[in-house]
Amino acid sequence: MRRPGGWWRRKSTPAKVETYTRWSFHFFAVAEFGAVGLPSAGALPAGLGLWLPVLTLVHCTLGGLTASRALDWTRGRRAQPVRLLWALAAVTATVAVAAAFVAQRGPDHESVDAAAGSVFGVVLAFGSGFIALGVRARRRVFAVVAGFAVGAGVVAYPVGLPGVAVLATMAAVFVGGGFLAFTSVFSVWLLDAVFRLDEARDTRARLAVAEERLRFGRDLHDVMGRNLAVIALKSELAVRLARRGRPDAVDQMIEVQRIARESQREVRDVVRGYREADLGVELAGAQGVLTAAGIDCAVSGEPGGLPAEVQSALGWVVRESTTNVLRHGDAGRCSVALRRTAGSVVLTVENDGAGPAGAGGRPGPAASGRGSGLAGLRERLREVDGTLEAGLVGAGTFRVVAEVPLNEAPGSGTPLDGQSLDGKPLDGKPLDGTLLDGQSPGEVPAGGTRRLGEGPPGEASTVREVTS
Repeated sequence: MRRPGGWWRRKSTPAKVETYTRWSFHFFAVAEFGAVGLPSAGALPAGLGLWLPVLTLVHCTLGGLTASRALDWTRGRRAQPVRLLWALAAVTATVAVAAAFVAQRGPDHESVDAAAGSVFGVVLAFGSGFIALGVRARRRVFAVVAGFAVGAGVVAYPVGLPGVAVLATMAAVFVGGGFLAFTSVFSVWLLDAVFRLDEARDTRARLAVAEERLRFGRDLHDVMGRNLAVIALKSELAVRLARRGRPDAVDQMIEVQRIARESQREVRDVVRGYREADLGVELAGAQGVLTAAGIDCAVSGEPGGLPAEVQSALGWVVRESTTNVLRHGDAGRCSVALRRTAGSVVLTVENDGAGPAGAGGRPGPAASGRGSGLAGLRERLREVDGTLEAGLVGAGTFRVVAEVPLNEAPGSGTPLDGQSLDGKPLDGKPLDGTLLDGQSPGEVPAGGTRRLGEGPPGEASTVREVTS
């Protein structure tokens, strides 16, 4: 069983405001008849006391109907009620002339003059207010009010009123009609504002959903792109090692299993929206993966001291750039340099083997500078006021440069943590990507990656090409 007032609770806020506005103008029509229609019925003689209140009732009813249709027009539900507007104007003029006639030719009683004068002024004021609902331009609204005021003077002058009384009548109609017309215009404006705010709220909700979908797609692309490329590399290498009877194939498949489980965890983090890339881990991972693919990789710079959000943004740049190097082109060399300049940190990833056609003659976003990956990187960097430049810088050389401003600038153009720009630290140990974590051939570092296929001399096997 429905509770009383349930229909009102089910209405949206704009619908409630519209209902309130509509019934407010219906109340204006009732108030008009209560203010002058009923009192004139008791103040006028028998004949006049019948037809003048009836004319007032017709005017009130037509005014309420015009207001309702005009509100529907403002909401775009029906055409502009032009005929009703003209009909209301004609009835308003008729009632005003009839009231003026009663005041001039009716019984010479003060009560009759007062009743007829009230009908005359109130009908003109309410008529202009109702008509203002159906007129959109403000100049036309002013013209309607001014026209009714002038008409009041034209009708009142032949009655025999002195000039001051005529001007007072015109002023009263102008002020009263102007107030009601302003109320009508303001009500329509308020109603439109409420509907637009509600539409803006719905639009904001839809944009939030779209943004979340873009975030999910972007993160899933970034997370799974490199992991799937590494899984493909290691799986292919394990097959080749297994065919040669090498026990290292088991190690490679164990690594594939680890990466697959890590991918599952990362996908869950993406769904939750808590995924953040670690720049140090991404630099080490990029060096290991590219070296495993037979690409000479030199990494310089350490992310120590950088803000977490900057490390996260640059970590995604390293991940996506590494994925593009693996999946597109035929790179034999790749360098990753992290350095600080005056007030910013710059990450540069450069590789050869890029061009109109990459590995296997396949053009890709790494060669063209386009693609959903690079677009996603620009969105991530934009969150930390960073910029991204990507494109060919020479014959077969592709470069990605990401720059993020910092609040503090410890130096200008110097590598991080004592690293040189050529990939060698100050202690002379090269970071050329040959091995990770100081491992010797045949060892698999914990949490690291050695060169795929590294084994006894003469049996090394590398994989240089990954199909998409």
